[in-house]
Amino acid sequence: MVSRLLGLLREVVLARQFGTSEELGAYVSAFRVPDLLFLVIMAGAFGSAFIPVFSSLLSAGEPASAWKLASVVLNISGIAAIVMSVLTWIAAPQFVQFLVAPDASPGIQRLIVETMRILLLSPVFLGFGIAAKGILEGQDLFTLPALAPIVYNAATILGAFLLAPQFGVQGVAIGVVVGAVGFLLLQIPGVIRSGMRYTLSFDPRTHGVGEVGRLLGPRLIGQAAFQINFIAVTNLAWRTGDQSVSALNYAWQLLMLPHGVLALSISTVILPTLSRLWQNGETEAFRATLAAALRPLVFLSLPAAVVLFTFRVPIVQMLFQTGAFSAESTLLVAAPLTFLAAGLVSYALVEALTRAFYAMHDTRTPVIAGIAIITINIGLGVSLIDYMGYLGLAFALSASTTLEAIILAAVLQQRIGAVADAVRRWSWRIVAATAAAAAVAVTLAAPIIEITTPGNAPKSMQVLVFAAALLVVGLVYLTSAWMLGIGEGLIIIAQLSRRVPPLRRLLAKINH
Repeated sequence: MVSRLLGLLREVVLARQFGTSEELGAYVSAFRVPDLLFLVIMAGAFGSAFIPVFSSLLSAGEPASAWKLASVVLNISGIAAIVMSVLTWIAAPQFVQFLVAPDASPGIQRLIVETMRILLLSPVFLGFGIAAKGILEGQDLFTLPALAPIVYNAATILGAFLLAPQFGVQGVAIGVVVGAVGFLLLQIPGVIRSGMRYTLSFDPRTHGVGEVGRLLGPRLIGQAAFQINFIAVTNLAWRTGDQSVSALNYAWQLLMLPHGVLALSISTVILPTLSRLWQNGETEAFRATLAAALRPLVFLSLPAAVVLFTFRVPIVQMLFQTGAFSAESTLLVAAPLTFLAAGLVSYALVEALTRAFYAMHDTRTPVIAGIAIITINIGLGVSLIDYMGYLGLAFALSASTTLEAIILAAVLQQRIGAVADAVRRWSWRIVAATAAAAAVAVTLAAPIIEITTPGNAPKSMQVLVFAAALLVVGLVYLTSAWMLGIGEGLIIIAQLSRRVPPLRRLLAKINH
């Protein structure tokens, strides 16, 4: 949560400095190819492919084989990341001119190239950092992997504060590279303490490497397709206006705040457990664990989607509308957020269901589904862009992701049985509780928009009023859930009370 809040602060700083300008669009565009390298090579190797095999070896009592596997995968993927970054640095002008932003002006294209070349250092350091993250999470060690993104975001924020006034978006890019170095360095002590035994080996015959390779092949294709999807969206967004790329990016980052806190957190934690259960043949426990993860995920994602949809204008006004970020920018960002918020639950379900397939050593099914959905998304975006502009791209993203969630759930249902039944049986109650919260949110939306308009009230008053509105909506939702017999609310409060002393003391007084 801290990491995501810092990521949000990063966007606030960027908004103040650059608004929805072409320059920020250049910065967003410059990320596309470095992100492709990172996701395909290192994140792909040490995420879905590595963790299930590594966890299985450890649970089978073969630590020597597990560490040898980690070393070989690290060495091969690290060399690949370095070589591909160098080749991309050389070919950066061609990538920008023909793939990323062919409709941008020549000056903006040059800025994208220069910024991309700085950012190409980040896949290397982030890649080794994600390797450390995979090694730690494969042993159920989640603290340092959770803290590392905080360092990454903090360095990016400092780059925006300290370097952007002089160097523009290239100063922010320098901060990103420094953050990537910190992302790696923070996790190295944890990897050493966990018992890592590194060997300088590239032997593909090492036990487990073949299985990682088998899992990685489809995943590489899927990750590449996923990032190519975003490159295509960026390409199309440049056709709709100079501010469309940055506006879509702000809306996407707002969507990623609840998505990261809820879906990514839960999905990350359940993967090693699901992997061990599947390895041990405990299908019933596997199904129960997945269902136990899906219920709170849906329970929390639905009201989050309602808040993001209903309060989209106040959220953008309060967070971003200052400095270079104008009232026009607010409208440009809030509009696509309408469609993206509607897909929040689908994004959450896809994240969790995909991890279930990875735990089953099946990367092919989610990859095939993902590629099909990406094709649909791009086709839908192209067909809608003349009628809806860049809003058609946001609509296509949510619509295609919803279809992907349905496909994955249906295949999983056939594979291991009635996982969805445990969620479906109380889904009508969740919908009823969400409807009650949505009715209150809609009633409060207009006055909240008025109060949070810059200049209408002091910033402190705006924050307090908005927080009060969120509290009211949240209380209505939790009360409705309690009245309908939904236990997730009480479970979540109990979990929080164990970690937040003031809440624990308050609940103790209430119980007393």
